[in-house]
Amino acid sequence: MDIKVGNDFLFILLRTSSIKFIRRRVIMQKIRKAVIPAAGFGTRFLPETKAMPKEMLPIVDKPTIQYIVEEIKASGIEQILIISGHAKRAIEDHFDSSPELEEHLYESGKMDLLKEVRKVASVKIHYTRQPYMRGLGDAILCAKDFIDDEPFGVILGDDVVYNGNETPALKQLMDQYQKTGATIIGCQIVPKSAVSSYGIVNGVPTKDPNLVHVKDMIEKPSIEEAPSQFAALGRYVITPDIFGILEQTKPGKGGEIQLTDALRVMAHDGHVYAYNFTGKRYDTGNKLGYLKATVEFALRREDLGEDFKNYLKTLVANMD
Repeated sequence: MDIKVGNDFLFILLRTSSIKFIRRRVIMQKIRKAVIPAAGFGTRFLPETKAMPKEMLPIVDKPTIQYIVEEIKASGIEQILIISGHAKRAIEDHFDSSPELEEHLYESGKMDLLKEVRKVASVKIHYTRQPYMRGLGDAILCAKDFIDDEPFGVILGDDVVYNGNETPALKQLMDQYQKTGATIIGCQIVPKSAVSSYGIVNGVPTKDPNLVHVKDMIEKPSIEEAPSQFAALGRYVITPDIFGILEQTKPGKGGEIQLTDALRVMAHDGHVYAYNFTGKRYDTGNKLGYLKATVEFALRREDLGEDFKNYLKTLVANMD
């Protein structure tokens, strides 16, 4: 007799009055879907974000959210859901086709720009709205029907990581999921002086120095309270059992349902790891992080980098 539980197959041999367990085989699901929560008000960038989503603020000549979508696609994921909110229509317009613009670029002979515009519009993206701003956990819960009981990736809508030609940050987490079969929290090691700005992992080391078995998480601890310097930084691979936990999670401060609270429940059951991914990370949700991203991405550009660097040198020299 075969008994199926989710994706675990438990083979049981019945002989007379005894039950013998022969083997248990776990079939790992491929990660095919990713979610981008992008419903927040963006209050740190007001008044700019009163009518323009913060995810659409440009880093040089591409909106922030396009860098995130490109990372997801580079990680091998084709199905993307953006959790949006009020005044976020510009995101949908950006990833939609624009026949008039394409015709204009074609007639003007601007084929490179036409190729770029068509590339953006070729991305297949789904959308759903978070009706009320009730926290990141509530935003993830809005993706339940889209995910349909599969593991999935999550990247916050204002969190950009530069990896050049190396493995994308999300793909690094996906690789760890394939090894563990568990939820993976994307982390980086931060200075002790910065731990109070992040959710910090309390975990047990594994054979891989970059992989920690999570036992608990502490949100924005003091330096004395921090159990480690492993800080959660806006990227996750999450197993679908998160939804049942989120549905049972009570709202906390400000009436918000926090993803961290649900991850802590999963961690207490032993099903969460944290991985120290490589890459230069930018928190474009705050002004300094956004400015750093804009400057550094511009300096990496072949068409802008050298001239921009010379300008910055001159600017700094004249400030003395």
